[in-house]
Amino acid sequence: MSTRTVVISGCSSGIGRAAAYAFLDDEWRVYATARNPADIETLGEAGCEIGTLDVRDPEDVTRVIDRVVETDGRIDAVVNNAGYGQHGPLEDVDDDRFEAQFDVNVFGPHRLVRAALPHMRERGDGTIVNVSSLAGRIAPPGMGAYSASKHAIEGYSDSLRRELEAFGIDVSVVQPGPVQTDFRDRVEDELGRLDRTDAYADLYEFQTDAALLGADSPIAVHPAAVAEAILEAAVTPDPEPRYVVGRAAQLLAYARYLPDRIEDRIFEAIRRFST
Repeated sequence: MSTRTVVISGCSSGIGRAAAYAFLDDEWRVYATARNPADIETLGEAGCEIGTLDVRDPEDVTRVIDRVVETDGRIDAVVNNAGYGQHGPLEDVDDDRFEAQFDVNVFGPHRLVRAALPHMRERGDGTIVNVSSLAGRIAPPGMGAYSASKHAIEGYSDSLRRELEAFGIDVSVVQPGPVQTDFRDRVEDELGRLDRTDAYADLYEFQTDAALLGADSPIAVHPAAVAEAILEAAVTPDPEPRYVVGRAAQLLAYARYLPDRIEDRIFEAIRRFST
């Protein structure tokens, strides 16, 4: 077994689970974490070290990082994957839900980064991989809170990468588009809890019916493809700042180079077409 160690958040399913297996296959010592340890028992049986981690809880974060350092004496990579999507028109997303979105998607990664960095700096080596989304570069209507959180992690990662370059620590962002996971299940749960404004009925309908958004989308990639990009960022001596996963996602990413007005018209047309 390699002495390289990785801590991965959000391993209960989808991208996090696939990433745990990818690192394990590459002979890393994998600390796979999730809020509910029962969800990752199979990862433990496969050879991962498993543990409870709620990224909203600073004590949880400290406990996990301390365990890795005490056991292995090093942290080679941190993969910030835990997250969820708070969709819905921004007018309908109250303060508590907006704050919760940022607490998991932005403050959670920040807690893990802050806990791990002193150990990485001491060794002069390490990699931080933040799992973002294509929504972190393009902000569709009806996804404002989620897109805002992923835009935040993009800016966070850019600044962090430039701050840590002098210490030999790399920072990469992985940007998937739709992925064949149960991500949409949580999205729909959160949508169901909103007090809906009738004026946005078309956006709710789009969120419910849009074929391009879910796991069955023809452009959705397998979680293993995202895991491959995460592993590549961790093992490459000089990783790319960003890895866009999936050919369709790569094409869509070019939309950010369009003038804002043209991008607005594209989303307006999609919104009209979907209703």
